[in-house]
Amino acid sequence: MAKKTETLDGLYTDLLKDLYSAEKQLVKALPKMAKAAQSSDLQKAFNEHLNQTERQVERIERIFSEMDGSPRGKKCVGMEGLVKEGDEIIKETEKDAMDAGLIAAAQKVEHYEIASYGTARSWAQRLGHDKAARILQETLDEESRANEKLTKIAESHANMEAR
Repeated sequence: MAKKTETLDGLYTDLLKDLYSAEKQLVKALPKMAKAAQSSDLQKAFNEHLNQTERQVERIERIFSEMDGSPRGKKCVGMEGLVKEGDEIIKETEKDAMDAGLIAAAQKVEHYEIASYGTARSWAQRLGHDKAARILQETLDEESRANEKLTKIAESHANMEAR
């Protein structure tokens, strides 16, 4: 039986490991989503977010380096499920509706990340990890902007093109 987490510090470390796994899964998923996207602006948004995601992985590694720990050792099952949903959309959706479906899948991912990074930032602040809190806030801001960009693409054309 696995040892139970007893402290906020333990929860914080587990959440960071979970986020690391989530971001690593996204690094693999975003190129598939970009390839499946029909519009150039959605392809560009996915590719830009891939670059951000790679930097976000590095930020988590930096936080762990300062904690003298490793971000490895945990699999984010929440992200695994969200990535599977995105794969299903790619396989099961016609071209005209593809972008709307991909945006829906991507926004689920963004909202999951926004909730997770917001919690991690709050816990870092509570634990006195001020530098980590600033790093996590930077990522939280990026995730919020990515979500807003997806909404604009959906409302400007993707939802209308889906019949």
